[in-house]
Amino acid sequence: MADKGAHMSVAESSTMETRGPDSVEMALVVNGVSHVLDLEPRVSLLDALREHMALTGSKKGCDQGTCGACTVWVDGIRVLACLTLAVTCEGREVTTIEGLAEGDELHPMQRAFVEHDAFQCGYCTPGQIMSAVALLNEGHAGNDREIAEWMSGNICRCAAYPHIRSAIREVRGRKAGQ
Repeated sequence: MADKGAHMSVAESSTMETRGPDSVEMALVVNGVSHVLDLEPRVSLLDALREHMALTGSKKGCDQGTCGACTVWVDGIRVLACLTLAVTCEGREVTTIEGLAEGDELHPMQRAFVEHDAFQCGYCTPGQIMSAVALLNEGHAGNDREIAEWMSGNICRCAAYPHIRSAIREVRGRKAGQ
């Protein structure tokens, strides 16, 4: 018979602290600002941003991870905030659409979206912009086909896709001409 101590349960061997189901204190760094929140561990990053930090730029579209309206970055990687638990973002840098601008100076992608009329109703625009900036940073904007593929997780119900690609191409061109 094996030694009982040699077989620990997953919960016993985990180095991650068990938290919940009641509210717990968690520290999130969003757009360079530290926030200490008291949330249930099941709260999504999107709900933490919108309902507890009043950062309403990221939109709740489908709440199922299929539309991309809630796209934000965690440690520079785009994620769907509706499918990401806030507690998993402790110790990581979260960036939202509100964190792109430098004071009153819009990010080049934000300016390009305005100049190219890359939005209609505007609901998907924050997620589109966050994905577009990430797309360029990832090096996935070689041509329109590649842009369309890497932006496919962001749905625009108004079908502003040609304008969105045009804005991305402009910013890509500016970066290449630096």
